[in-house]
Amino acid sequence: MLHHDLQLAAGGPKGTRAAILIELKRAPAVAGRLTAADLAERLEVSLNAVRHHLKELESEQLVEYDRERRGVGAPAFAYRLTERGEALFPRRYEGTLLQLLDQVERRDGRQAAVSMLESQFDTIAERLEPLLAGALPENRLELVSRAMADEGFMTEWRETAETTDIVSHNCALLAVAERFPELCDAERRFLTRTLDASVERVSHILNGCGACEYSVRFGQPRAVTNKET
Repeated sequence: MLHHDLQLAAGGPKGTRAAILIELKRAPAVAGRLTAADLAERLEVSLNAVRHHLKELESEQLVEYDRERRGVGAPAFAYRLTERGEALFPRRYEGTLLQLLDQVERRDGRQAAVSMLESQFDTIAERLEPLLAGALPENRLELVSRAMADEGFMTEWRETAETTDIVSHNCALLAVAERFPELCDAERRFLTRTLDASVERVSHILNGCGACEYSVRFGQPRAVTNKET
């Protein structure tokens, strides 16, 4: 079960079309590309309605599809977001921030720029501390995922048979992370600190995955480990 509502950036499509785009954004971390039938089932709308919206989204170059064989019968059309579709999801002033970080790096060195990035997560953690004090694991997950979602990372949490996962479907600072991958390490430390749990990264957007996903274990020694796929 997923816990959090994902949203497009302001000015993007609304209604069912927005819901389709969000499901496609979520899909890489859950079940791969989605067919019209998959989307109709997830959104609880008619197959014809989904096909109509997909046709419109395709004409706007927001989605595209591949033909995939799924069992017996004709190949299915499996949809994904295009680069233009991905661009509809939040970006947090990454161009301006990247310019600022480059200036700091030239003047004071790379570590100064990295420290500036890390301080952003420290600020969020400090803001959450009064709310997290004595909070149960489920409450911590909700507060932390919502705080990250508010920053544009489209973060939510879900329970599995053995662990609880934190999933960030969008990198609000992708260009910054590509230039300063230390940002991703700061994010892992932030999760360990605020969740008070052992955190293991199991997928990484910078490695070509559809989302950054972390396996969270409560009641374990607080260690930040990394197992990227």
